[in-house]
Amino acid sequence: MAAHPTPIVSPIDGQIVASRSVLSEEQVQAAVQRASLAFKDWRKVPLEQRITQIQGFVAILEQRRQALAELLMKLIGRPAQQSDELSRVSAVTEDMIMRARQELQDISMNSTAQAQRLVRREPKGLCLAISAWNYPVAMAGGMTVAALLAGNVVLLKHAHQTAPIADFMEQAWCDAGGHPDVFQAVHLDHAGTEQLLASGHVHAVQFIGSDQGGKSVYQAAAAGLVSTGLELGGKDPAYVRADANLASTIPALVAGSFDNAGQSCCSVERIYVHESVYEPFVEGFVSGMNKLTVGHPDSTPDIGPVVSTAAAQRLRKLLVQAQEEGATVIAHPTEVDPSSAYVAPAVLLNVAQDSSLIQDEAFGPLVCITAVADDQHALRLMNDSRYGLTASIWSQDIEQALALSRDVEAGLCYVNRCDHADLNLPWGGVKASGLGRTYGAASFDEYTVLKAFHVNLQS
Repeated sequence: MAAHPTPIVSPIDGQIVASRSVLSEEQVQAAVQRASLAFKDWRKVPLEQRITQIQGFVAILEQRRQALAELLMKLIGRPAQQSDELSRVSAVTEDMIMRARQELQDISMNSTAQAQRLVRREPKGLCLAISAWNYPVAMAGGMTVAALLAGNVVLLKHAHQTAPIADFMEQAWCDAGGHPDVFQAVHLDHAGTEQLLASGHVHAVQFIGSDQGGKSVYQAAAAGLVSTGLELGGKDPAYVRADANLASTIPALVAGSFDNAGQSCCSVERIYVHESVYEPFVEGFVSGMNKLTVGHPDSTPDIGPVVSTAAAQRLRKLLVQAQEEGATVIAHPTEVDPSSAYVAPAVLLNVAQDSSLIQDEAFGPLVCITAVADDQHALRLMNDSRYGLTASIWSQDIEQALALSRDVEAGLCYVNRCDHADLNLPWGGVKASGLGRTYGAASFDEYTVLKAFHVNLQS
C-alpha cells in the first residue's frame, strides 16, 4: 500500500512547497538490489573515469545553480544571497579528486626480494548517506562525492524538509550520464531507515544530525554490523582572553553565532569572556547583533526564519525559561510575529552553567555570554559539556592560545576564527558530537576499508 505524501512547509510563509512519500519496504528492497548489482561494475571503473563522471555531475549542478539556490531558499528560508552552496561542493570535489589520486593508489609496505607487501583502499560497498537539512547541498555533496570517488554506490536520504534536494541531485547525476543505480535518492522515515540499517545490506552509513538521531542510527547499524560515521550536534564555546583584539573578535563572533540563524552544528552558542574585558565585549557584541537585519529571504536580510514554526516556538520557550531562571535577555530590536518561524537573535547573560540553556544545543540565534576569571576557569567551563565539536580561543598571544587549545575537548579548535568547516582538515567531534572524521587527510577513511596483500616471490 502506497504511503500518503507528507507536505513540506516553507518556513518563509507557511506555504506547502512540495510533498514526499516514504518508500514502501518493497521499494527499498528494490533500490538496494539495484544498487548492489551496480556496485559490482562501478567499483571496477578506473579512478580517472569515476573522476570524469563526478566532474560531469558537479558541472550539471553548476548549470542549475540558480534553480538549486532558489529551491534551498524555499525549503529552509535562508536569505537569497546566502542560499548558494555549490561553491563549497565544487571546492570539496576538487580537493577530494586530488586526494583520491593519492590515497586510492596501492601502497608498498616493506616489500623485499622475498615478499611483496601491498595495502589498498577498497570501497566498502553500499553507503547510506543521511544528510541534515541545515546545509543540504554542501553536506550531501561532500558525503556523496567522497563515497562515489572511492568506488561505492550511494543511497542518499535527506531530511524530509529538504528531500527535494536529494531528488535534484539524483536527476543531475543521471543527466550527467551516471548510472541511475549508482546514486539513488531514497525517502525513508525513521523506522524505515532503522530497518534498512539492520538488514545487513548496507556496508557503511554516514549520518549528519542530532546526537539523539545519531544514537538511533548507531543502534540500528550495530544490528547490521554497519560501519558508522556520525557528525552530531554541538554547543560550541568560544573563549575571549584579556588580550584579544575586540575590534576583530566581536564581529567574527557575531557572525559565528547568528549566521544561518544559528542553525549550524558549529555555531557559537557559549562565549566565555575574561572579566577584564567582559563589559566592553558585551556592549560591542550587542551593538553588532542589533545591526543585523531580520526578515523575508527575498529582502536580503542577514537572518531569515528558522526551519519551522515548531523550531521557533521551542526557541521562544528557551527565552522565557532563561528569564524565569534569572538570566538577563537582551533581544534584538526587530519585532517578529510570535506565530511565525522568524526569531530575532538574542544574547543571554547570567545563565547558570548547569542550566539546559548552557548544556543543551539551542540550534537557533541565541547565545550565552559569561564572565570568567582566568584561562583555567574558561577551560573548565568550555569542557563542561557533553558535546565537543569545535571551540575557539581569541587572543593576540598565539603561542599561549595554542597551548590552551591542547586542553580543549573538541574535534577542531580554532584560534581567532570560528564557525568554519575547513575542507583541508579532518572534520568531526568528540564525546556526543560524533564518531569518525571526514575531509582533509581523512576524506576516505569512512568510505574505504584497508585490504592487505602479501605475495611470496620465492615460490
